[in-house]
This record gives sequence, C-alpha cells and structure tokens, in this order.
Amino acid sequence: MKILVAVKRVIDYNAKVRVKPDNSDVDLANIKMAINPFCEIAVEEAVRLKESGIATEIVVASIGEKPCQEQIRSALALGADRGIHVETENNSDSLNVAKLLAKVAEREQIDLIILGKQAIDSDNNQTGQMLAALLNCSQGTFASKVCVENEKLLVTREIDGGLQTLSLTLPAVVTTDLRLNEPRYAALPNIMKAKRKPLQVLTPDELGVTFKQHTQLMSVAEPAKREQGVMVNSVDELIEKLKFEAKVI
Repeated sequence: MKILVAVKRVIDYNAKVRVKPDNSDVDLANIKMAINPFCEIAVEEAVRLKESGIATEIVVASIGEKPCQEQIRSALALGADRGIHVETENNSDSLNVAKLLAKVAEREQIDLIILGKQAIDSDNNQTGQMLAALLNCSQGTFASKVCVENEKLLVTREIDGGLQTLSLTLPAVVTTDLRLNEPRYAALPNIMKAKRKPLQVLTPDELGVTFKQHTQLMSVAEPAKREQGVMVNSVDELIEKLKFEAKVI
C-alpha cells in the first residue's frame, strides 16, 4: 500500500496570533510556523501503518511557498519516505489544494490518502471531502481508528449517537480526528536523515492545474476581549445573576 499524506504549514498553536493594523490578514512576521496538528496526526498514522507492514511507502505533500519544505522535512523526520512540494504563491483555498493533491495522487498511483480533518488557521474542513469527490473514491472523515482487514480499510468515527465503523475499498481518502493517535517526537538522528531524503518540487502548471479564486478574504479581526468576571458570595446570588442579568436560566 502506498500512502500520500498532505501537510499544511500553519502558525504554531502555541504562538500568539497578531492581526495586521489594517485588518487585511494575520501578521506572519517573526512568528513560529509548524505542521498543522491534525496533519501531524495523519503522518503518525501513516508511519504506524508502515511499521505494521501494511504500507510500503509514505509520500508527504505540501502546497505553498518555499518555506513549506521545512514542514515536509519535519514529516520526513517522523518517518515518511519522500516529499513533494507543489510550489505556488497563488491563493491556495480548499478546492485548489484538492485539485493539486488529486493530480499528485494520480501521478503517484496512491492507494490511501490521509489528511488532517481541518487546518487550525482556516478551519474549513473541506479539502478531504473535495479530494475524495475529485478522485471519485471512498472516504472516511473524522477517523478515530483506522485498520486494514481482508483488503478493506475499516475507519471508526465518532458521531452523536456513539461510534460508526465504515468499510472502505481502496483507493480511499481518510481525514484524522484528535483521538486517532498521539504523534511521536522526531529523534535527532531521524532529523539528520530527513535532510537526505528526496524532496521533489513541482508547479501547478506541471500538474495541469489552473488556479481559480473561489473565496475572497474580506477582513481579519481579533476576537472580542472577555469581560472581567464578578465574584459572588453565595449560590443564591449566582443563580439570581444568571437568571436576571445573564438571562441564561
């Protein structure tokens, strides 16, 4: 089984996000970037499938400007075999990304594609579903468990009523949830080895994809600041404030 894992370069979740003074976008100057946490879970799951003897090769792909190669190298240090960077400065909204990943998957003859369910910057939760539609293949979203039995991919996902298990035929697209696994830390020897692993750079033109602007960013604003809390002296006073001031009960 050959696995493709998509990773996205995002602001590190521990970093404080700043908005530009003109509210046009997020300020990325001098801020730490990292692999999207859900994408990191996807890499870990692919590595586990390879360690169990199910997967034969793991290809990591990222779409964006040249600095994305840093995140590809991080994924290679976690256990992926080689990387593909689709270099572009154009608007990489969900549909454009899905189109590029579909071309990469077809070119590489991928059996299984694993993505994070969403990116922590845009929170769109769209790319995996769009990719499955473009490839006309089965999909399992929000996976909390993945296993292979009798040449079928069993994906367990959490739903409102409990757990749902899907039986998918390959090729398939799987998007990862937080409960799927806990990503490992890259050991120093593996970080050094990752620098020597192959990383191919492609362009959208080479993949035959023309970018179209499907969305437009209007403005970015910081969330409203939380108001200072009020100390109460008793449960009765708390109930009274919740009922008459907050009007939530």
